[in-house]
Amino acid sequence: MAAQPDAADGSGGQRQACVELGGAGVAQRYAWLENLLPPVEEVRPGLWSIPVPWPGSSLRYTLAYLVSGRGGPALIDTGWPTDEGWDALAERVAQTGHDLTEIKYVLVTHAHADHLGMAGRVREASGALVGMHPAESTILLHRVGLQTWRERLFAWLGARGAPDDQRAEIADLMSGAVAFHARLARADFDVEDGGLPLGAGTGLRAVWTPGHTPGHLCFYDERDDVLLTGDHVLPRITPHIGLPPGAEGDPLGDYEASLRALVRYNPAEVLPAHEYRFADLGARLDALLSHHRTRLAEVEHAVANDPGLSTWAVAEALTWSRGWEQTRGGSRHSAVSETWAHLIHLQGRQRVINTGLDRDSWTPGPRCSAAD
Repeated sequence: MAAQPDAADGSGGQRQACVELGGAGVAQRYAWLENLLPPVEEVRPGLWSIPVPWPGSSLRYTLAYLVSGRGGPALIDTGWPTDEGWDALAERVAQTGHDLTEIKYVLVTHAHADHLGMAGRVREASGALVGMHPAESTILLHRVGLQTWRERLFAWLGARGAPDDQRAEIADLMSGAVAFHARLARADFDVEDGGLPLGAGTGLRAVWTPGHTPGHLCFYDERDDVLLTGDHVLPRITPHIGLPPGAEGDPLGDYEASLRALVRYNPAEVLPAHEYRFADLGARLDALLSHHRTRLAEVEHAVANDPGLSTWAVAEALTWSRGWEQTRGGSRHSAVSETWAHLIHLQGRQRVINTGLDRDSWTPGPRCSAAD
């Protein structure tokens, strides 16, 4: 998706949708389509949706959620860490009748800067405890310095078949994001699958949904029958499923299994971290699984059609929403990382084989023409 400038009012801030429309997520969807910031909304009694602006991003904002509880209010995600975001978060929390200094818990869906970003600042202001899945805490514990990160990324891109000039460009353009992630807060407590992070007798239950990240969490509100999905399930776009430098495993397999595990839920409404809330979770799960089946077939076809392609060359042969030539820097890195994750998944099913040593070389596997 191409980055779009925020719609601005005369004060330099983002314009906010002030419509009063009925139905699930209508005001949020209207705001999304009109390039506006959606309003603060009480989705259910004591459960508020709070948009936090994300300057410079095509996603424009992160939807944080405030949950009122007996022990005090809790925030689920916090938004990208900027002064503009902090001011917006404070002002919009006040619209719920609370103050940031009252926050008792910050629950984090996953450790990306647009979700975890201001958790440390909330903790400083209120003494709140920050909770996330232990797999996310492990990632944060293994953070490295910028120079080491650049060296790893440069080597990883080379192994994937990236030209030298592209390796340098991607590393340069992504360095700023690494600086953001280096300042992310660590957790005060673990949130395990099936746990009640706000305590016994509360209705918010954690659901572990690895894929987008190893420790991604959704939260199901058993009392109000809503599912908060973070980046795991979004109404319009597919979340990034990639395998970054140094990581192992099969994130796409994990993601597909996590999607299927959500089939047992049939919430009245889905509350994502981006875009707008929506109904009919089952239809969206089917669409996401179908998307990845189609992408896997496209990847396999590219390899079968031209054996010996690097991961970079496979990515170049695929269909992208903006076109390969329009992706630069972090977007191109994401495209290669997603392609790599799909190839690793196909390799696990013996559909393709990587015969390369220092540089990827993908060829059809023994089951490339067999029925699954």
